[in-house]
Amino acid sequence: MAQLTNNDFSQFKLRVNIKTSIENAYRAWTTSSGVAAWFLGGMVFTDANGVERPVDSPAEPNDEYTCYFTNKPGVVIIKGKVLKANGKDTYSFSFSKGCPVSVTIYSEHNETIVELIESNLPTDEETIRKHYVGDSKGWIFYLTNLKSVLEGGLDLRNRNDDIKNVITH
Repeated sequence: MAQLTNNDFSQFKLRVNIKTSIENAYRAWTTSSGVAAWFLGGMVFTDANGVERPVDSPAEPNDEYTCYFTNKPGVVIIKGKVLKANGKDTYSFSFSKGCPVSVTIYSEHNETIVELIESNLPTDEETIRKHYVGDSKGWIFYLTNLKSVLEGGLDLRNRNDDIKNVITH
């Protein structure tokens, strides 16, 4: 394979416009109930003492999270840590391979923008093929699903375990 030299594969940035308030978008990222409506599956946040946060209580810095498959609540998808949560428009957490994901929410032309940056990605060719491409594809779908859910639309996730290899995960 040819060397990848002219592009920065150590991070990617994605943006989506959503007709909702900044507050609603922030809650969708930082509460168990909000995340469960659009992302991978169920999410549990625990504080520094290991106490589970109520489903509508926003995550805080240094909380840990565990994400479960919706259809298989006992199966853990990923665990991580909340790195930053300012209570209004900025949130970051560790994700796949421990890489930070930063979410910034702001207004642009009378709509809410959710901007996601996943950074510090390893840049070896195998990781670029599997991680950079895979994570960015996944985030594109889930940001689209976030938009659909917050604008009063459908949850686009595939809920049928028997159907594989579809873009709706």
